[in-house]
Amino acid sequence: MNQLNGIDFGTPKSESTELVALEIDGVSVSVPKGTSVMRASIESGINVPKLCATDSLESFGSCRLCMVEIEGRRGYPASCTTPAENGMKVRTQSPKLQSLRKGVMELYISDHPLDCLTCPTNGNCELQTMAGTVGLREVRYGYEGKNHLDLKKDESNPYFTYDASKCIVCNRCVRACEETQGTFALTISGRGFDSRVSSGQSKTFMESECVSCGSCVQACPTATLTEKSVITLGQAEHSVTTTCAYCGVGCSFNAEMKGGEVVRMVPNKNGGANHGHSCVKGRFAWGYATHKDRMLKPMIRSKITDPWKEVSWEEALTYAATEFRRIQGKFGKDSIGGITSSRCTNEEVYLTQKLIRAAFGNNNTDTCARVCHSPTGYGLKQTIGESAGTQTFDSVMKSDVIVVMGANPATGHPVFASQMKRRLRQGARLIVIDPRTTEMVKSPHIKADYHLKLRPGTNVAIVSALAHVIVTEGFLKEDYIAERCDEKSYKEWKEFVSRPDNSPEAMEEVTGVPADLIRGAARLYAKANNGAIYYGLGVTEHAQGSTTVMGIANLAMATGNVGREGVGINPLRGQNNVQGSCDMGSFPHELPGYRHVSDATTRTMFEDVWGVKLDPEPGLRIPNMFEAALDGTFKGLYCVGEDIVQSDPNTQHVSAALEAMECIVVQDIFLNETAKYAHVFLPGSSFLEKDGTFTNAERRISRVRKVMPPKAGKSDWETTQALSNALGYLMNYKHPSEIMDEIAALTPTFHSVSYERLDELESIQWPCNEQAPEGTPTMHIDQFVRGKGRFIITQYVATDEKVTRKFPLILTTGRILSQYNVGAQTRRTENNKFYSEDRLEIHPHDAEERNIKQDDWVGIESRSGQTVLRATITEKVQPGVVYTTFHFPESGANVITTDNSDWATNCPEYKVTAVQVMPVTQPSQWQKEFKQFDRLQQELLHASNALTQS
Repeated sequence: MNQLNGIDFGTPKSESTELVALEIDGVSVSVPKGTSVMRASIESGINVPKLCATDSLESFGSCRLCMVEIEGRRGYPASCTTPAENGMKVRTQSPKLQSLRKGVMELYISDHPLDCLTCPTNGNCELQTMAGTVGLREVRYGYEGKNHLDLKKDESNPYFTYDASKCIVCNRCVRACEETQGTFALTISGRGFDSRVSSGQSKTFMESECVSCGSCVQACPTATLTEKSVITLGQAEHSVTTTCAYCGVGCSFNAEMKGGEVVRMVPNKNGGANHGHSCVKGRFAWGYATHKDRMLKPMIRSKITDPWKEVSWEEALTYAATEFRRIQGKFGKDSIGGITSSRCTNEEVYLTQKLIRAAFGNNNTDTCARVCHSPTGYGLKQTIGESAGTQTFDSVMKSDVIVVMGANPATGHPVFASQMKRRLRQGARLIVIDPRTTEMVKSPHIKADYHLKLRPGTNVAIVSALAHVIVTEGFLKEDYIAERCDEKSYKEWKEFVSRPDNSPEAMEEVTGVPADLIRGAARLYAKANNGAIYYGLGVTEHAQGSTTVMGIANLAMATGNVGREGVGINPLRGQNNVQGSCDMGSFPHELPGYRHVSDATTRTMFEDVWGVKLDPEPGLRIPNMFEAALDGTFKGLYCVGEDIVQSDPNTQHVSAALEAMECIVVQDIFLNETAKYAHVFLPGSSFLEKDGTFTNAERRISRVRKVMPPKAGKSDWETTQALSNALGYLMNYKHPSEIMDEIAALTPTFHSVSYERLDELESIQWPCNEQAPEGTPTMHIDQFVRGKGRFIITQYVATDEKVTRKFPLILTTGRILSQYNVGAQTRRTENNKFYSEDRLEIHPHDAEERNIKQDDWVGIESRSGQTVLRATITEKVQPGVVYTTFHFPESGANVITTDNSDWATNCPEYKVTAVQVMPVTQPSQWQKEFKQFDRLQQELLHASNALTQS
């Protein structure tokens, strides 16, 4: 347990409201029933020695160091496993206890290397501390007998070392892997003296099931499991609490520092979203922030075939502003626009959309949420009135039945997945709706009660069939519906889903899911006291993504599963600030707080503060920007922190659109794929180099704190402000807190949010205003935000992307645990050792038909293009379906995805692409051209560097 992470109370907190009174060392103490004697003591300021106990794990009682005396009881019970009781009188110190503890510690030390001065955990070692605490001054047992001092280290994991010679077999790492992470990768092998922690039968950590979450390292009280960064750099000397910049869980971390250098990232036990847990990305994959590929100088060029020229900040900003104004003068006000990033802070996103609306003078602003969760915003707004999830992550611990649809939290949101698995091990039931057999279907000690393995593209059919069962078999919560939902829309919906053509039997042919499984799943969810639905991009990234979101809301309202803990509609947001980028007004039709630009009252409020007239007409969405560029009417783009060339569908269409523009300004930390088409490059800053806030998938606003100066000289908000000033629209913020103050003043759901309030509460879930000054963990408690919940008919319409003889397979896409999004961050870390290329998963039947063997190169061709990947033959996918990830630019996964999109939001249909797969012997034509273009751009970059150095 690292000492910069606060007090360790030894055992978990009791949730009981009943108090018990006892006496500890003469001090009267009252604690909740179920509290251990150890915790009661430490909470009272009376420390008890311990080694196997830590407050993130259930009590174990193996080290025997925490023995106490209890009046009226024989022996010396372990305080960690002994619950406090009324009238109990406890002594934590006595000569006998001192002697016993010293003897226990002497046995530990007799088989432990005495290299404390050169040990990497010197100064932060619980074993070392406890030896001093119990007063150990000599070890009578020598090393002449059998010992473990010569055991070899396991250095296989890129991030930490396992030194078995220092293991005291306290079991904390094993328990952390089981209780906290839920992977069950570690065990104690051998018996008696031969007992040692093992990551599998004769397996190294890298060969085992270990997912490198770091929970074992965090739990270890000695130097047995130690971060390699600590071994290299030594112990940290101060700590700064900040928020992870990866997925939408929004884990809180303590960045442990040595001056301006990060020694390690340690999950914050007080983090509202993660409670001291982490995954491999947040815990270890932060090295990209100081990677040699970081771009630290502003650059400009006239054409993308010209060498880059390094210039001053002032010259770059002046050039960009002049070009934008030139284009507007020639092609009109609406000929330029911008894209905000879900990897930037709320404050930076707010400034970017403000620049576009106030300085550009139009509403041509969009964000990457367009290509992931825009259907969530639309669907939930239409049905329940707010474009966000209804619950906290902790709410899952009160769920009886959990539905996971179109999501694999184990890879996309791993820290939350661990919490969900913990609830499942406690007895909650699970329904998984997914075309693939993911880790959520079956993993150690959990198994889905129902896996509805549907055909990609048939989500609406499944949702309607589930609703049919709920309605026709009498599972509706009629009293809830009558009180809280719109009667007219409910009756229309009820009549629609009751039709025979929406029955599981009728939909079986469409979805490929047996009717009895659909009926069983519907009954299980509808009968639950608390039923919760969690969904991801497998719901939204479809032609009927918005329809499915509305269908999910229908199910929740029909069964009364909105408005309390343990239930709800829970979109699992993919990136760290997708929720925040939407909240901040990144969409072309909405100002911050999801208010339409056509609303005169809202617009006037912003105009008064911003000092400029705003356009009442919605601007261009990202796909519209591309089309307008190819039509010759959209010529300039300000792209902050997004790599649209790699992440958006139909890559060749995107690159053609960018080539048609005259001025593209990219603001990023790396020369990403989009930056290769840019004319101005403004170096960005990583999350370690800025102050601000992120908003996670549960609406939790958390502070991002600067731990080192911006390597390029400016944080992103400062760059955007400087560009706005160069354009002639003046901004004069001195700190991001001032930007948040403006956001709070203009956005009703943020009225009471401030940095001071965030520092006080650690995090806040919006709405946070006069009615909810400490935030709103659970929404829609008494009524829906829109008033009456609105049921919406969800007619299934087959996608236009259909399989044919030429393209007989369906490609769907997703993520892997160790890589993140387009991989710009994780590819520049040791995470590549876990996953170094995108691969195509194909079912054995489809592989055999095509004479494809494991690891063969295969060509994947669609109506949009062709690429080549290596094959993985697996039954995770069903026959007729193939699957890949999109983390590596050279893979070209989005070369083959199409322009099909959601009918309401234009969210791309990434999850359904008709393809053919065949063995090949060489890269695709696109991959050859990509390699050639990449080589050219690198040469142009290096030419700039050479020119600068000369």
